[in-house]
Amino acid sequence: MVMPCANRVFRRLVMAEQKRDYYEVLGVDRNADEAAIKKAYRVLAKKYHPDANPGDKEAEKKFKEASEAYAVLSDPEKRRQYDQFGHAAFEGGAGGAGGFDFSGTDFSDIFGDIFGDFFGGGRSRGAANNGPMKGANIRTSVRITFEEAVFGCKKEIELTVKETCKTCNGSGAKPGTSPETCSKCGGKGQVVFTQQSFFGTVRNVQTCPECQGTGKVIREKCSDCRGTGYIAMRKRYSVDIPAGIDNGQSTRMPGLGEPGKNGGPRGDVLVEVIVSRHPIFQRQDINIFSTVPVSFAVAALGGEVVIDTVDGKVIYDVKPGTQTDTKVRLKGKGVPSVRNKEIRGDHYVTLVVQVPDKLKPEAKELLRQFDALTDDSLNAAKRVAGREDTGETKEPKEGKKKKFWK
Repeated sequence: MVMPCANRVFRRLVMAEQKRDYYEVLGVDRNADEAAIKKAYRVLAKKYHPDANPGDKEAEKKFKEASEAYAVLSDPEKRRQYDQFGHAAFEGGAGGAGGFDFSGTDFSDIFGDIFGDFFGGGRSRGAANNGPMKGANIRTSVRITFEEAVFGCKKEIELTVKETCKTCNGSGAKPGTSPETCSKCGGKGQVVFTQQSFFGTVRNVQTCPECQGTGKVIREKCSDCRGTGYIAMRKRYSVDIPAGIDNGQSTRMPGLGEPGKNGGPRGDVLVEVIVSRHPIFQRQDINIFSTVPVSFAVAALGGEVVIDTVDGKVIYDVKPGTQTDTKVRLKGKGVPSVRNKEIRGDHYVTLVVQVPDKLKPEAKELLRQFDALTDDSLNAAKRVAGREDTGETKEPKEGKKKKFWK
């Protein structure tokens, strides 16, 4: 007959054997230090936390398993016992998940960050909101011509900006009064709240909702700025548009944006440049492309053509026998580089031979004579069709048919 005490011991041993190894659960080596164990658990806790996986029983099971492993391996004494006796060292404890005792385990440093991600207010966010913060940037746009984008220019813009209120000198309080220390956070700009979790109560830090992290509360607000400390004003600024800027790019005006918080610097003004289309030129990176018509006579005999560039008109010598769609390169006639003013692109020109569509009878006769002298395809077609110089069409004469081998 087996004694009841022996049965209980046997059941504990069987349950201990069914559990996964704690090091395997966290995915760390048996020689892992405290920092590695904490990092591994933070990743698993964030992945399988019930608040991030509502209704997922499998995720809840893995979360409890990882928490139990961390509770043991993060404690030097419990870890020593586990390394010596395994799971059997902790079987039969009261409380916790599955009979495991979590008392004495500090989860606040981990779950403060996790609950901050879930509920919008971790300790790091609160600390950042309470410190100096740079103001927001102001975005606007300006339209310029193609040539202004190539060579740069100055433009005037008008913006609504916030300036320090002269009535309260930026304090936001009614003249004769001053901001008071926030009673909710005691001037710290942060409040501590507790979150009930699977392990009990967890502390978390959040930006104070009463003072918005400033630590000060204005009881009597300035009538001019309504407690903000700033007044909106319309101002005009001159913007330097750099040479070579492209459509959609922006230029920055530092220190002219929204005011900072808690003593932080002002933001910037970002001016987006919109470049108008050019009737002749097209741009690709720092190169310019265009087409130039060339007369039939100049293409055949050679001669000069005038090419428009952003630097003015350029005379180009066309070689005799130039075919349509011939491309020529005008070196250094493109767009300057924004990053290096010493670099400038090229201008690529496509020569398109123009065929006249309206000719006088004399010109037509000269072209026929030209066609006969050059013996080109048009003249050959006339001979095949039996067409005379008069332009009349005749049926080709029927001759004796040649045999196949001839």
